Amino acid sequence: MKLRICFCIFAAVFSLQVSAAANFPADVRKFIDRRDGCDHFRDEEPYAEERRQFLNKNMKNLCAGTDKQLARLKRKYRQNVSIVKKLNEYEEVIEQYGR
Repeated sequence: MKLRICFCIFAAVFSLQVSAAANFPADVRKFIDRRDGCDHFRDEEPYAEERRQFLNKNMKNLCAGTDKQLARLKRKYRQNVSIVKKLNEYEEVIEQYGR
């Protein structure tokens, strides 16, 4: 039941963020979707061993490689102010996500 509630909240937040990023190129949208999911799970509390394992699994799937991807996108779109502004909202180094 708790996982279902968590998923519903995540889906609602995710859908709002997707619509806001709809005007960006596909590679930027894909990064935003993935990194927002990653950040969602990074902010969750591992209150039990099962929950910790669930969070770590999702963080590994969503977060791995996003530091390099963020740097690459910032270089690629350095002339596009709106994209760089959006990308600057993300932490540059987060892949030390294990708990």
